[in-house]
Amino acid sequence: MSESKQVKIQKMIDMQKKFIALDRAQGVEASEYFAPDDDSEISGFREEYRDLAMDIVDIAHKEKGSKK
Repeated sequence: MSESKQVKIQKMIDMQKKFIALDRAQGVEASEYFAPDDDSEISGFREEYRDLAMDIVDIAHKEKGSKK
């Protein structure tokens, strides 16, 4: 597994842990998750997580020589 892929996976795991902790501490409403205020702790979370996931998919396809 490439170092870049490992770093991205670890970042996603860290983001998941942070989100779970936030949800347990104060709860996260669906409206906050999908349309957070600019000053929200999860502002940009969904987009960053999606981008990391897509980067990992691209890396995996490149490593295996397959196409998505």
